[in-house]
Amino acid sequence: MITRMTRYDFMRMGRDTDEFLSRIQELGIVDITRSVKAVDEKSAAMLEEADGIKKRIAWLSKENWMQDEEYASIRSGIAASRQAEEELSHWGEFDPEAIKRLSENGTLLTFYCTSLKKFKPQWSESYALQVIDKDEAHVWYVIAGSTEGFPETAVSAPSTTAAMARKNTAELQAQLDKRVALLKAEDIEALRREYASKLSEIDWYFASKATENAAEQALTVVTGFAPSDDDAALRKEFDAMDIYYLASDASAEDNPPIKLRNNKFVRMFEVLTDMYGRPLYNEFDPTPFISIFFLLFFAMCMGDAGYGIILIIAGQLLKKVKSFAKLAPLVVTLGAGTFVVGFLFHTFFSIDISQWACIPTALKKIMVPATVATYDGTMVLALIVGIVHLCLAMIVKTVYATRNKGFLNSLGTWGWTLLIVGGIAVGAFALAGVIDAALTKIVIIALGCLSAIGIFLLNDLHRNPLKNIGSGLWEAYNTATGLLGDVLSYLRLYALGLAGSMLGFAFNDLAKMALGDGGVNWIFFILIVIIGHTLNIAMAALGAFVHPLRLNFLEFFKNSDYQGTGRKYNPLKNN
Repeated sequence: MITRMTRYDFMRMGRDTDEFLSRIQELGIVDITRSVKAVDEKSAAMLEEADGIKKRIAWLSKENWMQDEEYASIRSGIAASRQAEEELSHWGEFDPEAIKRLSENGTLLTFYCTSLKKFKPQWSESYALQVIDKDEAHVWYVIAGSTEGFPETAVSAPSTTAAMARKNTAELQAQLDKRVALLKAEDIEALRREYASKLSEIDWYFASKATENAAEQALTVVTGFAPSDDDAALRKEFDAMDIYYLASDASAEDNPPIKLRNNKFVRMFEVLTDMYGRPLYNEFDPTPFISIFFLLFFAMCMGDAGYGIILIIAGQLLKKVKSFAKLAPLVVTLGAGTFVVGFLFHTFFSIDISQWACIPTALKKIMVPATVATYDGTMVLALIVGIVHLCLAMIVKTVYATRNKGFLNSLGTWGWTLLIVGGIAVGAFALAGVIDAALTKIVIIALGCLSAIGIFLLNDLHRNPLKNIGSGLWEAYNTATGLLGDVLSYLRLYALGLAGSMLGFAFNDLAKMALGDGGVNWIFFILIVIIGHTLNIAMAALGAFVHPLRLNFLEFFKNSDYQGTGRKYNPLKNN
């Protein structure tokens, strides 16, 4: 449900609000309206600093050391040193100073590297040529003295030796190891605390910029919202401050922040509500409905008790992973729902358990029958669930339309709800034999007449009746065509469950074929079963997440007139 909010308008003489905002931040309850977030030089620098800390935490966590400039520089030096070592190894070990002295005394040494195909041994007859090294592709050699007329191009004389290059590589590697040790020793938790502190500073700064000055810059006005349950404690704190304030119940026109208050079960599904958007202050909290129907739809799409057990195990393992620990209870809950619905669908790893002798007869009786009136039982169930879901959406729409607009201004909505929900209820009672055919006919006619009055004549009391009729006809066309499509959308619950079951059944068949007479074939049997069902669970879980969201976000929200454009409650506080 949506927590009731109190609006506070704080007024302070003078322009300095720093001390006041610091006290508000310490309380950690009041959401300051941030209508202005000034991206000036100061705030830009603060945001850049916080972003730098966040990036450092990310790459430290992943040990992506290449983002460290010093580490990257040393790595580049090592690569260059190893390349030099490879090139110098062909010239052997020598004294660079000796070569330098020979050059000073007039004995010139010229270095060459020529491909083996081009090298000609007879060159040594005309020049003082000495081969230093060769491999299957090249020859490295030196010519002492004049090289006039020599056909090959000289290479640069080596300034150092391979041994020196190896020593340099070892020194650089030692520096790299030392740098890695320093990086690993950096306290990530301390960085996280620093990041949280920076966010608090930014939040405080933006809150200070959200103030508006009135009375020729002499009076500072700050607007904030806090849960009404905290009124007594907050007013005691505000009374102790050197500040004047007004408190009033927040209204939808104030656009207060939305804080949801649900029990432990429903709270797990608030993350799904936030994926679409929080309700407006005068709307309803859809999370309780999502918690029931998303769980049911997910379980129907998975449709396998064995897969439910796997999800429960996966959820328990996720509790040990810090970044996914908050989602673990939701995964366990979805797994439990999948197990129950999978049992009702009598499917365990794509095996029909309704034939198992170990299942008590009493439990077999509650399983979904294979056919209902010649139609597939799960398909009929999917349509029934869809109709109930849409009827509930229309009831919610009617209740909140009446609360927000008044009964007389929502007669059109009442007309459609009476016609559709009432008609379906009467039809269900008639099929169950609760009421006879004659009474059913009378009730249907009465509902039709009452609904027609609301839909075509009284849908807007402030408009010309002829316009109401035209509007009613257009709405009737849209509702008739749209509602049929909405109901048929729920067939995806049956289709996805069937697809997963058939694919799992195919993997089971492949495993049986691979088993043959047993023996070593058991290995292939186990591999096919594990890999096949793992792939099937992954694909089924993806579809079971996306399509139930669609049914809630599109079909339910559209028919309940849910907008979901509210803003999240975000109090100014110290992180």
